[in-house]
Amino acid sequence: MESWNQTSTDAMRSHVPAEVNKRIDERVERCVRHMAQQDRAEISRYLVKLEREWDINRAVTVVGSLVAVGGLALARRDGKGWRVLGGVAAGLLLQHGLLGFGPLSRLVRVLGGVRSRREIDLEKFALKALRGDFERIPKNDGGPLARANAALVAAQS
Repeated sequence: MESWNQTSTDAMRSHVPAEVNKRIDERVERCVRHMAQQDRAEISRYLVKLEREWDINRAVTVVGSLVAVGGLALARRDGKGWRVLGGVAAGLLLQHGLLGFGPLSRLVRVLGGVRSRREIDLEKFALKALRGDFERIPKNDGGPLARANAALVAAQS
């Protein structure tokens, strides 16, 4: 199953190596397949966990802000040269805010596997479909794998 995640409008996916996106997609597929064998209560518990998951925007904002504040704190203590670190971090945050991606966001995604909000939402919708929140997913026809595949496709549409 290679083509369920067609998020071509997701700026982050188009600016990182394909293998990173593939690794994230495979993690989602494994999760949805596993959840297809679980009961509604277990799916609901996992959905609560997904609601708390940080997306790439939040992670980049926190990391960039920490670097900027750290640069300013070091500049105050050890000299003005550290201000450059704060300025670079602010520039990277600005780039991410304007373009939806940048070197800092790429680094966070590649090293941490942090997903975009759209990717997290796709997994949530697939799990909600498995749970029975939507009418398009068969209840027991075809087994867990068929239900998981149908849920992933339904989440995309």
